[in-house]
Amino acid sequence: MADGAQRPLRADARRNREKILTAAARVFTTQGLDVQMERIAKEAGVGSATLYRNFPTRDVLVEAVYRNELAQLCDAVPTLLARHSPIEALRAWTRLFLDYVTAKYGMIDALRAITATGGNPYGRSREMIRAAIAALMDACAAAGTIRTDVGPADVAAALEGIALTSAGAEHRQQAERLLDLTLDGLTVRH
Repeated sequence: MADGAQRPLRADARRNREKILTAAARVFTTQGLDVQMERIAKEAGVGSATLYRNFPTRDVLVEAVYRNELAQLCDAVPTLLARHSPIEALRAWTRLFLDYVTAKYGMIDALRAITATGGNPYGRSREMIRAAIAALMDACAAAGTIRTDVGPADVAAALEGIALTSAGAEHRQQAERLLDLTLDGLTVRH
């Protein structure tokens, strides 16, 4: 195997990794980032050795949780488009985006620390989010339900602004109202 190349994980190892990421996201959100790593292992139903084999440090785990949450957000687009009209898929995705930013907001200090030590947890985040928004907007435009003079970068900036100014559960209703106003402004009236 070439240097730097990784073997694909066995099915059981892949399942364990996913269980750890899911448990870590839940535990970080409810109990904070200072929670004991052993608590995450227990929540995931794996041993500490399995957790540390996959994620040797808390920073590695935090970054992996962030990247996993981002991937889940962006990967939701095809499913939403298959289940809903394009405009309803866009509306549903904006709610998932709020969930994503809320979870990320709780990890912001740890992500900043990772960045300060030379890591790049954000990597391709912005382009992945814009690509997801573009796919949703393209479907809406093809259906004739949104304006075509507004691009994914504009919508991404609006969503980021709404999510960041309305972070936290106490502001969720306000954020959803602002999302509705933004989407209403994009919608073509027939």
